[in-house]
Amino acid sequence: MKLTDFTRYADAQAHFSGARLWELFDGDRERLNIAHECIDRHVEGEKTAVIVIKAAGGEEILSYRRISEDSARFAHWLLAQGVEPGDRIAIKLEPSRAFYAAVFGAMKAGAIAVPLFTLFGPDGVKLRVEDCKPKLLIETDDFLAGLEAFPATFTPDTRADQLAIFQYTSGTTRELPEAVKHTHRAVVTLMVAALYGTGLRPGDRFICPSSPAWGHGLWHGTLAPLALGLIIGAYAGKFDATRLLQALEDHRFTNISAAATHYRMMRVSGAASRHRYFLDKTSFTGEPIDSETASFCEATFGRPMCSMYGTTEIGVILVSYPGAEDFVVKPGSLGKPIPGGRVEVHDPEGKPCPPGTMGEMKVWRRDRWIATKDLGRTDEDGYFFHGGRADDVIISAGWTMSAIEIEDAVLKHPDVREVGAIGVPDALRGQVVKAFVVADRPGDEAFAKEIQDLVRVRLSQHEYPRLVAFVAELPKTPAGKVNRKILRTKEQAHVD
Repeated sequence: MKLTDFTRYADAQAHFSGARLWELFDGDRERLNIAHECIDRHVEGEKTAVIVIKAAGGEEILSYRRISEDSARFAHWLLAQGVEPGDRIAIKLEPSRAFYAAVFGAMKAGAIAVPLFTLFGPDGVKLRVEDCKPKLLIETDDFLAGLEAFPATFTPDTRADQLAIFQYTSGTTRELPEAVKHTHRAVVTLMVAALYGTGLRPGDRFICPSSPAWGHGLWHGTLAPLALGLIIGAYAGKFDATRLLQALEDHRFTNISAAATHYRMMRVSGAASRHRYFLDKTSFTGEPIDSETASFCEATFGRPMCSMYGTTEIGVILVSYPGAEDFVVKPGSLGKPIPGGRVEVHDPEGKPCPPGTMGEMKVWRRDRWIATKDLGRTDEDGYFFHGGRADDVIISAGWTMSAIEIEDAVLKHPDVREVGAIGVPDALRGQVVKAFVVADRPGDEAFAKEIQDLVRVRLSQHEYPRLVAFVAELPKTPAGKVNRKILRTKEQAHVD
C-alpha cells in the first residue's frame, strides 16, 4: 500500500517514512522534474487539471494534455531565446493557460521559475527582479500566439537537486525580500503537507483560492494536488467570497484549503446559505482563525476547520490531519507535528517549556533546533497553540508583510519625515497595518489617503496602511531605529 491509501492519524504515525514518499513519483533521488511529475505523467485523454475561477465570472478549464503541450512548446521557445539551465524566468501572471505554460515550461527547460504577485507595484517588482536577475519577465500572455511553431512534446532532463523555483516570502525583516530556493526534489518533501496538512487523496476535487505567487497557493494549492493527478480549482482576480461560494457548488469541490481571511469573508458575505456544498475536508493557513468564523465554517460546511502551520522557509510542521476520523481537531489549535516531525516550545534559554507556558516554537532540522520566530504553547494533550509573532512581520488577511518595506514606501512621500509600521488587531483580517507618521505638514484625512494610495501603487495593493496616525515623534532604540515593540505595547494599552 502507498501512503495515499492511508487516511487515519494512527496509520500516519505507524506507516510514514521519507523513503515511502518517493513511491508516489516517477523520478528518483538522481533525476526528477517537477513539470513531469505534476503534468506530463497524468496526461490521459482530456482529463481536467485546472478549473480557473475568474473573479469577473466564468471559468477557464485546462486539461493535463493542454498544459503539457503548452509547457513543452514554451520550453522549446525558451531555448530558442537563448535561455540556459539555471536562468531565472520571472512570471507575473494570474492563474491562466499562460501562467501554467510558463511555470511548467520553465522547469521543463531546466530554468528556474519565479512567480511574482500580480498586484505588486514597481517597487515590489523591482526589489525581487534586482534580487533574482531573471533572463525574462513574463507579464502578458502574448507569447502564446507564437508557441504553435514549436513541438508539443519535451523530455525534461534535470537532476533532483537542480534548482527549480525561487519562492519569495511575502514579507521579511530584511530590506530585500528573501528568495527561498527550491530544487526539483522539493515536490517530494511537499507531499508531507499535502497528505497531512490539506489531506489530499486520489479522487479529491481540490480548490485553493490563494495566489500561486505565494507558498500556499503555489506549493499546497497547485503543485501538490497536480502531482497526485487531481482536479484543482484556482482563483484569478480580486477575491470575491460570493464568487468562490458559487464555484464550490458549481464544481462540487470536496476539499478546500484557504487563508483564514478567505473564510471570514465568506462569513460576512451573507451568501453562504444560498448554496449546497460537497466538502469533505477544510483547512486553513497563514494565521489563526477566529472562533466565530470557525463555528460558521463548521456549521456551513459540516466539517471541522483544520489548521496547517509553517513558513515558506521551513515548510509545514504542524497539521490537523484533515480527513482522519481518529484525529480530534481542537478549536483554536495549530494541531500536532507532521509524522516524524519534532516541534517544541522553548524558553529564552533554549529549554522546553511545560504545557501552558508561552515560548518560541522551534523545529528540529539537520541536528539542530531552528526558530520559527513565532510564539506558542502546548497543552497536556500535545496540541500546539499560536502566541503571535516574535518579530516585526505583520500578517493581514493571510498575507505576511514586512514593516520595513511598508515604511520604505511611505517614506517616498515628500512630506513624510519618519514612519513606523505595525500590525494591529482587526476583526476581519486578523491584523491590519497601522502607520505612525511624523510629517512636515498637518495630518488630515486627505494626507492619510495620499500615503495609502502611494503605498498601493509603489509596493502592493494589499500592503497599504489601513490606519494612519500622525504623531510628533517616534520611539527609538539606542541605535536610533524605530522601536516597533514600544509602538505595539502602546497600541495594545490603548485598545485595552
